[in-house]
Amino acid sequence: MVAVPPFDAELLRRYDRPGPRYTSYPTAPQFRTDFGPDDFIRAARLSNDDPIPRRLSLYAHIPFCFSPCFYCGCNRIITRDLNRGEAYLSRLEREVAMLGPLFDRDREVIQVHLGGGTPNFLGANQIGELMESLQTHFRFSESPERDFSIELDPRFMNPGDIEALAFIGFNRASLGVQDFDPVVQKAVNRIQSVQETLAVIEACRAHGFRSVNVDLIYGLPLQTREGFGRTLDTVVRARPDRLAIYSYAHLPQLFRPQKQIEASQLPSPEDKLGLLQLAIEKLSAAGYVYIGMDHFALPEDDLAVAQARGGLHRNFMGYTTHAECDLIGVGVSAISHVGDCFAQNPRDLPGWEAAVDAGRLPTWRGLQLSEDDLLRADLIQQLMCQGEVDVRELEDRHDIDFATYFATELERLPPLEADGLVERADGRIRATSRGRLLLRIIAACFDRYLYQSQTEPARFSKAI
Repeated sequence: MVAVPPFDAELLRRYDRPGPRYTSYPTAPQFRTDFGPDDFIRAARLSNDDPIPRRLSLYAHIPFCFSPCFYCGCNRIITRDLNRGEAYLSRLEREVAMLGPLFDRDREVIQVHLGGGTPNFLGANQIGELMESLQTHFRFSESPERDFSIELDPRFMNPGDIEALAFIGFNRASLGVQDFDPVVQKAVNRIQSVQETLAVIEACRAHGFRSVNVDLIYGLPLQTREGFGRTLDTVVRARPDRLAIYSYAHLPQLFRPQKQIEASQLPSPEDKLGLLQLAIEKLSAAGYVYIGMDHFALPEDDLAVAQARGGLHRNFMGYTTHAECDLIGVGVSAISHVGDCFAQNPRDLPGWEAAVDAGRLPTWRGLQLSEDDLLRADLIQQLMCQGEVDVRELEDRHDIDFATYFATELERLPPLEADGLVERADGRIRATSRGRLLLRIIAACFDRYLYQSQTEPARFSKAI
């Protein structure tokens, strides 16, 4: 079990530089548009031939939101026209029908996740229709360990929605909160009461959901230590099973809604670090354990248990359990990871719609991983999930001499070792407790693509 890391403001300030979050390696900017539907079909068929069939994880992207949150960098479409959801659902079902036959029926689905956007833009009946379509074309696991999760906006929940979702089969929920301070909520255009949020959490528990996650953001405009402290206290009293404490990345040049945020209202770097410190202190005192990056969980939660057993995994949904799955994404912008390939659907809705309407898989771009990619992906996955790399095991899996293969990369570690972020001993490279908040900085040392281009880091958010 990983303890909540100690806080060192000066150290975090020095290492607060842009870098990937490593929900994949290689990262999405490396995907190529010469990777198309035929390449994805080939990858699916090859993955069926594995001696031990890999289980499947399904992700469906629902892009619609009723109103814009100014901090948001997600792929979403603002509308109050519910008819758009019906048209989108029809095309989703057609995409699912094209994908299902590519995967053998003996490959059971152990995970389903609906993300967005706002998945509950769709009504419970529509969500049930989507799940029925998925179950028609894929074989859902009957295991009690299966994870069927959905992201929910508490502002747009109707009475009975949670009961209906539980009946459909969902057992996990993730709720966006960000901050309960009314001043901050107004600045980011997300007015959300404590009462409606707690009501959803209580309903999830009453209807047998195994886990509830709450998302918060630090570094938003007009945030103060006092206001964020009240938010943390409220959330901790609700005792969600998991918490994600995200850093707000102000990148208005990439995300148009952020132009609505006054940069002068953002906390100073020192104040932003203070908000992170406050979160770490309060969560530590409340008994949460640190998973990695910005995720915390109660010790008995499946995420913490998976990490303790070495089964934690990181993908485009963040930290998940069931590391052995192939991921199949459906909907606009969705990303799949099947075998040794990544594939992504068009980020624009018309492009995705046109492909589905033409009866072809909407694969827009992707990547066939090289042996070097697979090796580095394995290494970075171990660092991001377990906080360490067993050098000898990595050598055996990939038939390399680590010191020779990574001679250049190892030259990047001494400054991190000198700062107490990394230690090398007993055939392992291990992030220290001081280095746990900077896992992405440590992992970046082994990212070949990051060091091929001097401009690449500008595409990413800062580490803190």
